[in-house]
Order: sequence, then structure tokens, then C-alpha cells
Amino acid sequence: RVAGSGDAGWQTYAGRYSYASDPVTGMLVKTVSANDLVGSLASANTNTWLEFEIVQKASGASLPTAHATGMLYGLATDHKALKYWSRRSKFWKQVLFPAAEEKAEDVLSVFMAQFYENKPVPTTIFTSHKPTEASLLEEALATRRDKGKVSISKPARGKRKRLLDFVMRNAEDALKRNLAERASEAKHLQNVAKLFDMEEPPKRIEVYDNSHIAGTNMVGAMIVAGPEGFQKSAYRKFNIKEAGEGDDYGMMREVMTRRFTRALKEGIDTSSEDWPDLLLIDGGKGQLSAVTETLQEMGVYDDVTVVGIAKGVDRNAGREEFFMNDRSSFKLPDNDPTLHYLQRIRDEVHRFAIGAHRTRRKNDISKSPLDGIPGIGAKRKKALLLNFGSAKAVSEAAIADLQKVEGISQAVAEKIYNYFNES
Repeated sequence: RVAGSGDAGWQTYAGRYSYASDPVTGMLVKTVSANDLVGSLASANTNTWLEFEIVQKASGASLPTAHATGMLYGLATDHKALKYWSRRSKFWKQVLFPAAEEKAEDVLSVFMAQFYENKPVPTTIFTSHKPTEASLLEEALATRRDKGKVSISKPARGKRKRLLDFVMRNAEDALKRNLAERASEAKHLQNVAKLFDMEEPPKRIEVYDNSHIAGTNMVGAMIVAGPEGFQKSAYRKFNIKEAGEGDDYGMMREVMTRRFTRALKEGIDTSSEDWPDLLLIDGGKGQLSAVTETLQEMGVYDDVTVVGIAKGVDRNAGREEFFMNDRSSFKLPDNDPTLHYLQRIRDEVHRFAIGAHRTRRKNDISKSPLDGIPGIGAKRKKALLLNFGSAKAVSEAAIADLQKVEGISQAVAEKIYNYFNES
């Protein structure tokens, strides 16, 4: 939501400049409402991008609250780069932002209106292009500050111009890196499609793995990869609830059931960008069979390619064996770039699954036996532990001793005693 309630100036500006994705062309077009601007932009099916970063610089701007915003055009076909620098920023951060085939001034206006919706608004903003109706934008941004006006200017000389030039050079470098990375990902996806007999390169690959120790704290994990690399906002973990302890096949069935039941319930169909083109399963024939049976029962097996990837007998990377239902298992040469790509995304789901398992195990370890006693909240639990020193000591205490703790009545003391001593 761009416009704030009761903020007429901001609503006027935001309502005038907003964009949504055209369902036919995939390009961004102006719309009346500014609601859901982020979702509209993010769903645009276009090869045009805005790129921006938060950058730390030890010295430069003469104003401590100044932001510099730069937009750079003509670096590559169908690409634009936007980068901003904040004196107050303490880290680098890069995000891709889809843009419209519009004038630089218009795109910059829309971007700034959205960007400062939930971030501190500076008093001074330097830009490479003067935003459309800059005075109106200044008034709208000023309403987001406690006091003071906002100035938007295009510096022509001096320190401010040199600062903007610095931003522009970094934007060019960032864009070149991104183009190289996208080209590499595109090549990998083309090879994956050829390897697994897919009609076209996958736009969404979901990779699955399970993690547990001796059947405890079982967790399923899903990571997502595609043309833009890893889509970490789409990662999901599944705390296993129904599969038996150590039942890897049962865990995979449960994960698949929950993942696709939710997708069908939410109306996500095979044409959606949220529907996977390829499922890469960590495991061999058994895991592949479990996934296949589950997807067939749900009626979605024909809508996705499913592949199992298993390490060799000695669990050595480089000896991976691939399993598909309609062909014999096969391996790739150790130096095959496609193998390295598949290993990388498989290793990413390993990392994510192990992290999710450790988090769940840590949470379980931190739990106290007192948590299971009805009526014992955080305050009483703290009082009991401070008095007795440990949950074990509480479990061995007599009713009379329990009653001596502040906040513990005879009824509560009996409840605690019975909880630990009932046969």
C-alpha cells in the first residue's frame, strides 16, 4: 500500500502514478490505484529491470541525511539500472526491480514513491533525472517526515555531482554483473532442459530434502531456483507431523502432499509462475517412487518433471546418479557444468534442511518439562526455577515445598506434584 490513510497529498501523488502488469503483453502500464504496487511490479513478465543497491561510503556527501539516486540507461538491450546511496546505510544490499518501458523521469517517480513508503525520508535527494512533477513528489515525501521539507535536485557540478557520478559508475558495474549472472543461469537451465528431456528451460525448479537425527525433529525442506538464481523468499520448511520416526519415504510423501494440497487450494495452476516445472528430489529410486505415487494420487504428476539425485555408494560428490521414471538411471562426467549446477542447488537444499532441523532441535532442547503443566505460565515457571534451580528439582519437590513458592497455591502445587508423580 503506497498511500497512507488520511494523507491527502500522498494519496494524490501515489494515485496519479502507479503501474500494474498487463496480462497480455507482460509490460507495466499506468493504473489508477497504487495498491499492491510491489506485487504488480514483481509479477511483471518482462526483460526490463531496475537495479538498486544500498551502499556504504566512508566520505562523500556534505549533508549527513542526503540520499543520491541515479538511473543509468543504454547499457544493454531492455535493461535499466537504478542505484541509490545513503550516508546512513551500514551495508550493501542488491535487489532487482522490474521497470516499465517509460521515460526515466516517470519510472524514477514511481520508484521513489514506493521506496520511501516504509523507509526514513531524507531532507535532500539527488537524482540523475528530475522526477516527473518533482514538486508534488517533494510535498508527498514531506508528509512522511516529522518536520521539514524535502528537496529533490539534479546536481550539475561540485561534490554532489561527483557523488552522483560515483553512484552511476557502481550502477553500471552492478548491472554488468547481473547480466553475466543471468546469462550463466540461462545457459544452465537450457542444459537442464536438454538433460531431462523437457520441452523448454524450467522457470521454477523446486529441490527437496529431509533432515533428522535418529528419527527425531524431522524436517522437510524446499528451495527454489530459476533464471534469477535462488529465490530465497520462496523457500519453505515442513515440520513433519505424520510420518513415522526415520521414515524417509513417508516424510517425502507428507511434504509433497502438503505442498501441492496448498497449491491446489490456493488455485495455483500449471500456468502460474508459482507452479514448478521441475522437482529435484534428494534421493534414489525409493524417494522418487514415493513422490511419484503421491503426485499421481493428487492428479498432478503429468504437470511436472520429477528427477531423483543420489550420491554414489560412498556418498561422494561427483558420482551422483540420476533417476527418472521413463528412463534408466544415468550419471554425468565429473567435469560436466550441468552436474556442477545441479550439485550446487542440491547442496543449497542440504544447507537449508540442516539449518531448519538444527533450529527445531534447539527449540526442543530449550523446552522445559514445566511447559506441559496446565496453568503454569512463564511467570510461575520462572518462580519455580529460581526457587528450585532446575525442572528436575521441581519434579522431586513435595507439595508443601511447592506451596512456599510465590504464586503457587495449594491447588497449583497439587497439580504440579500429580503431573510428575502420576503412574
